[in-house]
Order: sequence, then structure tokens, then C-alpha cells
Amino acid sequence: MSVGNTAQHANRNRIMAVWLFVVAAMVFAMVVLGGVTRLTHSGLSMVEWKPLTGWLPPFSDADWQILFEKYQAFPEFQKVNADMSLSGFKGIFWLEFLHRLWGRTIGLAFFLPFVFFLAWGWVRWGLGLKFAAMFVVGGLQGVLGWYMVKSGLVDRPDVSQYRLAAHLILALVIYAYILWVAIQLWHDDDFPAAEGALVPWSVGLVVLVFVTAFSGALVAGLDAGLTYNTFPLMDGDLVPDGMLEMTPAYINLFENVTTVQFDHRVLAEVTFLVVILLWFRGRRLAVQGGLSLALNWLMGLMVMQVTLGISTLLLVVPVPLAAMHQAGAVLLLGAAVWTLREAVGSAN
Repeated sequence: MSVGNTAQHANRNRIMAVWLFVVAAMVFAMVVLGGVTRLTHSGLSMVEWKPLTGWLPPFSDADWQILFEKYQAFPEFQKVNADMSLSGFKGIFWLEFLHRLWGRTIGLAFFLPFVFFLAWGWVRWGLGLKFAAMFVVGGLQGVLGWYMVKSGLVDRPDVSQYRLAAHLILALVIYAYILWVAIQLWHDDDFPAAEGALVPWSVGLVVLVFVTAFSGALVAGLDAGLTYNTFPLMDGDLVPDGMLEMTPAYINLFENVTTVQFDHRVLAEVTFLVVILLWFRGRRLAVQGGLSLALNWLMGLMVMQVTLGISTLLLVVPVPLAAMHQAGAVLLLGAAVWTLREAVGSAN
């Protein structure tokens, strides 16, 4: 490949990298908006899923009344919001509508440039498969979101914590994979440095962040953050009573409020420790360039996330702080993926 063609190839890759970074930022916003929707109990306000025709909101009073009457037929209204007015319904409806509309917007923001890049001949076969996988899994995320909502439209006016956790984790997988490919394109597969000694640590950290986020989703799904609002002890105990009161024993990990919150605390603390050790390891190895920058961002975001988590707990889960805590988890994952990608370098 000539110098001119090499420069052109690198420039095209950078353009596609910027596109993917924008899409990743949109996914980040989607996760945060989804968290706010959950925290304000707005997610069950839309009792129908219209993936192709649901772009437009209600315009007339008659449209609003029809939607409100549909909502009244389901358990959340009957068991929780029986005194809700049409005005109150509009308040929760708009958040869920915006959440779904933003998901559709992400789909367009991904699909249209993808088609253009294909038409211009910018996309190699292997890269095209990666882009296609992103689009397909993104569509499956919408299906999973509706599957989650359906769990709250039956007897219990709340979504399943299992489906909530699955919905969050799939969003994070999409976000992480988009970032991985975007960073690779930005470097044009030619990283200035690599550090194999940090790869196992970085892989472990990415896995740990995912597991901690999963446990956080269980906390949200069970409203476990509304109990044991003390730190570092849980109402005076290092290990509280009642952690294994359910049978079979493993079910406590997913359905026992005490156990779920305890697990999330421990996982967060272990994550903090691993980040500190990884950062110091990087300093000892005198890493440079993008990897050094990624490690510094990782450390800063970890400190911020721990601060937000403790504050959210002590203040009994105020919506703004809780939303910031969820946003911090996504940013932390992004920094962990960035660190791993830089550490791997051009080897993959």
C-alpha cells in the first residue's frame, strides 16, 4: 500500500472511529436515561411495544386518555398509583417514551452511516461483520427491554430483577464492544505501545466491573439500596444477619435484599482495590502514551464512583445521585475497556 493510500486508509478509520465514539456516547446516555426511568418508576407507563410505529407521541387529549386507560388496566396503577391523575401519568410517560425514542435514534445513528461506509467501500469484510454484529445485538437489546417491561405487567407491579440485570448487562456489552472497535480504528491497528504484563489484570478488571454492575442491577431491581443505609458497616455489623435465610442457599445471591446489598458492597470494594493495584503496576512499568492516560482516567473514575456509591447509600438513594452512580459505572467500564485495549496493543 502506497504512502498516500496508507494515509487515506488511516483517515477513513479515524472517521469511522469518531462515528463509533458518538454511538457509544449515545449508548451511555441511553443507560443513564434508563436508570432515571427505573428510579422514577416510569418504565411501566407504556404497556404496549410498537417498534416500528412508536416514533410519535400522543398529540390530542383523546390520545392521552386512551393511553391512560390502558395503563389503568395493569397492576402498577391498580396497586400503586390508583390515585394518579392524567397529569401525573404524563409525567412518567414522557420519560419512558424518551427512553424508547432514544433507542430508535441510536439505531438510525448506527445504521445510516454503516450503509454509507459500505457503499463507499470503506469497510473490510471482517470489520463489516463486527459492525453487523453491533447492529443485530442492538436490535436484540430492544426486544430484551420489552421482555423486561412485560415482567412488570402481570401480578407484581415491578420488573423482574433478573430481566433488569440482563437488560443492563447487554447494554454494557454493546457499549464495551463499540469502544473496543472504535479504539482499534482510531489507532489504525497500530498502537504506539503495548504492555502484556497488564493484560491479565485488565481482563480481570473488565470482568469484575461487569459482575459488579450486574449486582448493582439486582440491588436496583430489589430496591435493596433503601435498606442498610450505613457505611462501612451494615447497621453496625460487618456481616449482617439473615444473609442465608432463603432456600436453596444460592437464591440468596439474587433475591435476598441483605445478601444482594452485601455482595454489591464487597464487589465494589474489590474493584476499587484492583484498580489501585493496576494503577500502581502501570506506574512501576512506566507505561506511556494512551495506556498511561487510560490508567489515570481509570483511577479518577474509580474514586468518583466509590464516592457516588457511598453517598447514594447514605442519603437513601436520591434520584440524581443514583443516576450519577449508574453513569459512573458505565464510564468506569469504558475506562477499563480502554485500558485493556491499550495494554493488548496491536496483538489483537
